[in-house]
Amino acid sequence: MSRRRGAVALLVLLGLLGVTTGCVSLPEAGPVVETGAGSGDAEEVGQYYFDPPPPPDGASPTEIVDRFLDAMTAFPVTTSVARQYLTPEFQESWSPKDGIITYSDFLSPRGSSRVTVTLVGAARLDGAGRWRGPLPAYDEVLSFPVELVDGQYRIASAPDALVVPQSWFEQRYQRVALYFFDPNARVLVPEPAFVPRGDQLVSNLVSALLSGPGPELSRVATTFLPAGSSVELSVPVGDVVDISIDASGSAPAPTDEAVRLIVAQLAWTLRQVPTIQRFRVSIDGRPMQLPGGLTEFDVEAGPEYDPAGYQATARLFGLRDGLLVSGGSPDALEPTDGPLGTRDAGVRSFAVDLDGTTVAAVADSGATMLRAPVRGVEETAVPVVTGATDLLPPAWDVSGRLWLVDRTAAGARFSTVTGEGRPLPLRIPGVSGSDVRSFLVSRDGSRVVAVVRTSSGDQVRVSRVRYDQNRLVSASASQRLRWDGGEDVRIRALGWRTPTSVAVLHRLADELFEVRALSVDGAPAGAEAAATTLRGRFVGLAGTPVASGTVWAVTRTGLVDASSQTRDVVGLPAGVGSVRYVG
Repeated sequence: MSRRRGAVALLVLLGLLGVTTGCVSLPEAGPVVETGAGSGDAEEVGQYYFDPPPPPDGASPTEIVDRFLDAMTAFPVTTSVARQYLTPEFQESWSPKDGIITYSDFLSPRGSSRVTVTLVGAARLDGAGRWRGPLPAYDEVLSFPVELVDGQYRIASAPDALVVPQSWFEQRYQRVALYFFDPNARVLVPEPAFVPRGDQLVSNLVSALLSGPGPELSRVATTFLPAGSSVELSVPVGDVVDISIDASGSAPAPTDEAVRLIVAQLAWTLRQVPTIQRFRVSIDGRPMQLPGGLTEFDVEAGPEYDPAGYQATARLFGLRDGLLVSGGSPDALEPTDGPLGTRDAGVRSFAVDLDGTTVAAVADSGATMLRAPVRGVEETAVPVVTGATDLLPPAWDVSGRLWLVDRTAAGARFSTVTGEGRPLPLRIPGVSGSDVRSFLVSRDGSRVVAVVRTSSGDQVRVSRVRYDQNRLVSASASQRLRWDGGEDVRIRALGWRTPTSVAVLHRLADELFEVRALSVDGAPAGAEAAATTLRGRFVGLAGTPVASGTVWAVTRTGLVDASSQTRDVVGLPAGVGSVRYVG
């Protein structure tokens, strides 16, 4: 028999109260007391109070397990009642702060000395609220050994996680980004996470950031905040919050450069809270300060570490009758005065670097890649690659690294070019050697997103890129981003929507298309990223990770704003196609 739980939740327990060793701890008893600052209130997020009852006398093993699951959904959050369902020995060792297991449904508990619960649609998040994907089928069956304690049944073992419904998670938690640095400390690398809405938002953001990027992101991202720390936040005075980090004396006083980087990590993370404008930080009681004695920092600090590219141009670029055009708006694209804007080089696709000064272009044959200045009448285009099979449109990152994919008879081959160097091959497990239809590279250089065509439809796959300082080392095994679009999906184009999400254009019917947002961690998009349905014939997307940018769905004659419900239409000058942003 199946039982659906509609009013229970997920990550609320991950940190609505204090923080310990970089993770958000769970209160044992009492109401929630705010130590930080946040946004939202009870009505805004649909909060209600739930005080679960303690174990009743004479309850059966299955009833004890069933009530234990209910007790984990107490609100305001407390684990004191849930622990009463455990044996005295297990009460001491149970660690629900280590992760979250969500589910869409479950089968009623069965058994006597060992009670089992089968979850349906289960997934896991770690202790910092980061999505870790669906549970394997063999982990969806939870086992709860039950023992008699003074004549009453109690649970002797349970997962070190909160086991709660997806519905609560969607109601109570919001998607955020935690900001770490690339290994070269040149650009911030955003990592998606979920934190509770409401008054504990700041507390949970900072504690999740203190947990660090984790060992799985070794050589992908790093942090300058002290590891293994706890945090306390003052009650904010106006729009200023004080952050006190306790590293138990293990953290040396940070250098001026480290302070600058710590401030940038905190600023970019905290700016997601609209009520906070400034903050102060102390580590082990030592106030942090920048040269000149500055101890109060603005949440807009650190613009030079922007993962979307510091001062990257917002101009659009395109091809008109084979010539490179550019402009501040789609209907005002004019030829550039560089070699590819003044002389027809037989170009079919292109990419412009982030500052808008250099273009890499694929010749009509797909065998040659050219590089040229965007401007400069006397400049010339030089070949970067010759003798390729079928080059896809290239991509650039903040380091000026050029990313290439050649579609050969043996499948896709990835390579990168730095400066005037030669292409260096890069193998991406699960993508290299496949039928790759299109790809993106995050501007911070930490992610590759690719559309892989298979016999059962197109897949969107994501890989993380590892570096040794600024030298590219390897790529991780790619992970598939799934969504409820069925298996036989045909994807027309990809584009960045934010630094941590992509827009996917796919065809629903002959003249009916959908633009859907996918988070790069594979987590469900949620209501805030609803798909947009468009009628017409669309050939591509022009997407940007810049928050204020527009995602354009491209037709043969114009663009449709796919990032707003108004779906504004802008015409293109005659002959213009292949419209895109930089990157």
